[in-house]
Amino acid sequence: MARHEKVASAIQKEVSVIIHDELNDPRLGFVTVTRVELTPDLRYAKIFFSVLGKDEDYAKTKKALDSALGFIRRLIAQRVQLRFAPEIMFREDKTGEYSVRVQQVLDEIKELNEQPKKSSRVHKKK
Repeated sequence: MARHEKVASAIQKEVSVIIHDELNDPRLGFVTVTRVELTPDLRYAKIFFSVLGKDEDYAKTKKALDSALGFIRRLIAQRVQLRFAPEIMFREDKTGEYSVRVQQVLDEIKELNEQPKKSSRVHKKK
């Protein structure tokens, strides 16, 4: 595993712990940190999260995370040994919801294909 991947993994783990254990914002929903994308120089980090719920839950959670950016960045700097603490930004990750919808569509198609096929022959009189 390359250093870049190790740092991204460490940041993902620490942000998850910080969100679940140290943020007491009622706007936070059931948040999962799905992945972290770092620039090659490790100066900027996009932290992707998903929320169990509706679009309004995403909006509330995003506002709560954005308001805690400085706090989260400070804790990352203390816990992950880097020369510079990366600038962080949070982004919604709705790939889980997308995959659920794709599965629903595939199930509907399967059901349509399994239904008994009606005969399309036209009977001719002799």
